[in-house]
Amino acid sequence: MINRRKLFLTVLVVLGLVLPIKSAQAACTLRGASIAFGTYDPISLTPLDTAGAVIYRCAGSDHNITITLSRGGGATFATRRMIKGSEQLFYNLYRDAARTAIWGDGTGGTQSFFIGNPQANNTDLSVPIFGRIPAGQNVSKGSFSDTITVTLIF
Repeated sequence: MINRRKLFLTVLVVLGLVLPIKSAQAACTLRGASIAFGTYDPISLTPLDTAGAVIYRCAGSDHNITITLSRGGGATFATRRMIKGSEQLFYNLYRDAARTAIWGDGTGGTQSFFIGNPQANNTDLSVPIFGRIPAGQNVSKGSFSDTITVTLIF
């Protein structure tokens, strides 16, 4: 039976906060993640896209790696939202640059990141995250944020 361990990393989506996570007993570490959307223009007809990454490192290659993202403050993965007071700004995070595969935990039509027996022993590996805020949302100026939990299962 495979021993599964989880590491958690919380990401402030708008601020792009990077938090290191290490475990003395773990064979893997989740070193950081970041996403920053920048300035959203509510009158633009084009969605605001951005990209970031989750970086992990594992000692040994005898285990599978799965990385999942929580839905944050949204009711579902399809309605992730950043908030400022009572205002909401909808967005989403994706596995692919075309922004068609919502990154979640594998439920509700979402996908997680999976790699079987990675060969890069004790090397930082970067997994891209693609973000999008759809156009046409009527919101006021200010900072909107959401918290996403990144889970590394090995």
